[in-house]
Amino acid sequence: MTATIEPEVGKARTRKEDARLITGRTRWTDNLTLPGLLHVAVLRSPYAHAKINGIDTSEAKTKPGVVAVYTAADLDPDGSIGMPCAWPITPDMKSPRRPILAADRVNFAGEGVAVVVARSKAEAQDALEAIDVDYEELPVVLGLENALAEGAPLVHEELGTNRNALWVFDSGEAGSGGNVEEAIASAEVVVKRRFRQQRLIPAFMEPRSCVVDPTGAQIVMWSATQVPHILKTMAALTLGIPEHKLRVIAPDVGGGFGGKIAVLPEETMCLLLAQKLGKPVKWTESRSETMLAAHHGRDQIQDITISAKRDGTVTGLKVELLADMGAYLGLVGPGVPILGAFMFNAIYKIPAYHFACTNVFTNTTLTDAYRGAGRPEATFGIERIMDELAAELGMDPMELREKNWIKHEEFPYTTVSTLTYDSGNYEAATEKAMQLFDYHGLRREQRERRERNDPVQLGIGISTFTEMCGLAPSRVLGSLDYAAGGWEHASVRMLPTGKVEVVTGASAHGQGHETAWSQIVADQLGVPFEDVEVIHGDTQSSHKGMDTYGSRSLAVGGIAVVKAAEKVVAKARTIAAHLMECSPDDLEFAQGKFTVRGTDKSTTIQDVCFATFAAHNLPDGMEPTLDSEAVFDPENFSFPHGTHLCAAEVDTETGRVTLRKYVCVDDVGAVVNPLIVEGQIHGGLAQGIAQALFEEAVFDESGTLTTGTFADYLLPSAADLPSFTTDRTETPSTTNPLGVKGVGEAGTIASTPAVVNAIVDAVRHLGVNDIEMPCSPMRVWAAIHRGSKDAGGLGSEAGGGLGSIDASGGAQ
Repeated sequence: MTATIEPEVGKARTRKEDARLITGRTRWTDNLTLPGLLHVAVLRSPYAHAKINGIDTSEAKTKPGVVAVYTAADLDPDGSIGMPCAWPITPDMKSPRRPILAADRVNFAGEGVAVVVARSKAEAQDALEAIDVDYEELPVVLGLENALAEGAPLVHEELGTNRNALWVFDSGEAGSGGNVEEAIASAEVVVKRRFRQQRLIPAFMEPRSCVVDPTGAQIVMWSATQVPHILKTMAALTLGIPEHKLRVIAPDVGGGFGGKIAVLPEETMCLLLAQKLGKPVKWTESRSETMLAAHHGRDQIQDITISAKRDGTVTGLKVELLADMGAYLGLVGPGVPILGAFMFNAIYKIPAYHFACTNVFTNTTLTDAYRGAGRPEATFGIERIMDELAAELGMDPMELREKNWIKHEEFPYTTVSTLTYDSGNYEAATEKAMQLFDYHGLRREQRERRERNDPVQLGIGISTFTEMCGLAPSRVLGSLDYAAGGWEHASVRMLPTGKVEVVTGASAHGQGHETAWSQIVADQLGVPFEDVEVIHGDTQSSHKGMDTYGSRSLAVGGIAVVKAAEKVVAKARTIAAHLMECSPDDLEFAQGKFTVRGTDKSTTIQDVCFATFAAHNLPDGMEPTLDSEAVFDPENFSFPHGTHLCAAEVDTETGRVTLRKYVCVDDVGAVVNPLIVEGQIHGGLAQGIAQALFEEAVFDESGTLTTGTFADYLLPSAADLPSFTTDRTETPSTTNPLGVKGVGEAGTIASTPAVVNAIVDAVRHLGVNDIEMPCSPMRVWAAIHRGSKDAGGLGSEAGGGLGSIDASGGAQ
């Protein structure tokens, strides 16, 4: 009897790549050394807004080791080079040129104004101090409402406004629902709130880095990027380099979280410098440069109105956003809030919906995609307003959610925002989460603490969420005016000895693709897991791809791998049938073996590989190769969901918040590797909780970033976080053959509102209905004390835990 091979998909495999990654025995951009390598350092403006009256580089050119010093006049004399923005969300969107170096004006503190090339990194850095820039300070505009106020200073005078674009979705006009103004006017209950999404800084492990070698037949760029294929195309278009003469390599990349999705001025600069000097150059930023000049995330004001019947049935939702773009537009920055537009309705059956987003320029670091990209902001808004509605109605917040959510028998379900959710079971995930959490027991304890006026109050926070993953069907992206598609490419190469090389366009930066793709292919072809090698991150070996972001790697890239493997099997079937003198229709394929149906006559796929290589006995007209490639363009997004529950203890005397218990039950469809899923969930939870409690980028009144180091920008350690209780339900996606959904951003999306809801729930009886993030002890304490004096609570109109917004948009 032939032994059954245990399936790889679903197995908790430790990651193949970890042996080299966690020991540092790998290749990352900054450890590359090439013959004659020169080092690049960038001089950055200390001012958020200023004219440049002159730049004197003469002394810097005399410093030891300095090879050259350049300004914008040297690298881009006609001012024609600008960083790309791939998402013009409206026809009239204003898109000012973002230069590689500022020429006559700087628009945010940290913008590059000059560059030094030297024989060592230290010499390049030292020479920056010898560059003399004559700045003339200009008025600075900070804060979204300040920027839109009449007479506000303009970031870009030539535009005549700080308004970048207005994007609107209305369910009445779209035909997907009713008129929201009518729903609000006729409602029995209306709740309005303003929520603030503070600005965050992607704190990836590896700073951004770039090496360019111009000395071969091709220009080769190594970059710590999430998007080598997009970078190659955009760099070629920006600089006019023939695309076939440019090769981009993303070696092992130490994290990204969206923070490495951009096409950088520094990458463009390095290409120009390498060509100009005829030698390889390297730029690696410091951690302070990362925090100052790499793009930031979030930064929105959300004005939300929800209407309902007295029994809790939601009748309408109106969302008005202000989104801070910073001083320039990022690669996809304008579209980030638009992704959220489709998720404010979340898991709920909302009959009328209106969304309007105004994107705004300010004199700050630009914003762009950050883990979740629009969906965390939307989930926070809807889950917070659902809690506020429950409080207004005197209902248990879970009861309110259950009354309004889509039931499992109603899938597929087309939402008021026009998306069709293919599958889900919110009831099952919630029931399991409530059992693990002891929801009713903790509610009893909460009541008891309130009755005895315990100084440490208990709050329970809920987040029942869904998200749109697998970015994205190309036709949908086209309808939203995005510049590119959402397909992904893969190829499967069969070697003569039966070993397998998988080439994927989804370029990993820590997610575990090499392991997961090996598991998928092992099952598809019936070969050992150890016999599969995964190749990625090099546009020469992986010539097609749309890269990694938006929880798309598995749901799009992984399915391309499946499709390529299916083509390999189809070719092998034809050759196997020829070898065994039977019809291909008579062959069964399982566990790597072709068997003539009803007989014991068989051959392995490895035998077919070698026979194909030898090519001695192939069907007429058959090429001697099993290699195959495929491009997968999803027909729909995937929609993972889950229920996250948080118990928070709030010391009413000090404002200290302690997370006592955190339970999440996620449904990410079929699971390829439970260990990878668990790791993604844990990492996502840490980032989402960090937004709720710790992280905030703050600028002072002059536009200087005051949180430019980890001494000021607080990242949590394991000691600052609770132990997580995690579990899963499984509702397979119906739109891909593996039934998988995304997982990379789920924890971040769901956890922030769960934590803030828990904190507000703990002190709501003290007159508090909002606390601005991050919910620091100071903010919590002040909210409690203000709440005791103000029966209206906090946040209804002013939007902040402390009630006022300073120039940077943060709480005072």
